[in-house]
Amino acid sequence: MKLLEGNMGPKQYLLASDFDQTLSFNDSGILLSEMLGFTGFAEKCAGLSSMHLVHQGAELSYLLLHDPEYRRVRREDLQEVGRRIRLKQNIAALMRILQSLEQFRFTLYVISAAPEEVIRSALEGMVPPARIHGTRFRYDPATGEIQSIVRVPAGYGKVAVLEELRAELGLSGDRVIYVGDGGSDVHVMLHVNRLDGLTVAVSENRFLTPIARRTILSDDVLSILVPVLEDIVGLDTAAIRAFFGEKGFVLQDWDKTRTDSLIIRSGPGRASAVA
Repeated sequence: MKLLEGNMGPKQYLLASDFDQTLSFNDSGILLSEMLGFTGFAEKCAGLSSMHLVHQGAELSYLLLHDPEYRRVRREDLQEVGRRIRLKQNIAALMRILQSLEQFRFTLYVISAAPEEVIRSALEGMVPPARIHGTRFRYDPATGEIQSIVRVPAGYGKVAVLEELRAELGLSGDRVIYVGDGGSDVHVMLHVNRLDGLTVAVSENRFLTPIARRTILSDDVLSILVPVLEDIVGLDTAAIRAFFGEKGFVLQDWDKTRTDSLIIRSGPGRASAVA
């Protein structure tokens, strides 16, 4: 299928995605804790969140550096967690299909607060390591323990990484697409929206979905293609179905819905209504 006519070179886009719960089903911190027999991970994260001590999403990094139990974690533990991560379907197919779009060039980067060792191990052979930007640690060469944190792409940290990549690629803001799933993506989605880029939520997180321009719910990462094909390539529903068919996939169920979430209470001093 020829998607666009023209003599100009391909339009270049930066497609950035979170990792935990976006390209995978697992949370890296939970899986690491279960693998090593650590308890209380959720409670510790909740405590850090209530104190606003770290950006949302950076709780695991803080524990790895400061918590006595998590200080035992080594690089090989993080790599093993990556091998155990349950990924969403068709990540390799997404990379292949993005490269096949005529007149467009989409470059996928991963920007996540998850440790880089986890992400690289999980996506080995699918996403080049140079395109993975996770939490980066400095290790003690003698003991192997985590000595310090070099960078944590959480909160505004994701915005900083995204802007570095955008500057490196020489792209305007409307050539940026960001895909995420939770509250840690709010900052970067607001930033991308301001630049007139495309933001896609892949969960029904109540903080994120009002901000994201599109919300897509699926266990298959190929679902990300739908807003890309609609909003950027300019295909209609029938053409998108045909496009998936040409690539060997069937859009079996595609429900376009809009959900209004409401909480209604009686006003101050107002008696309960009586029929």
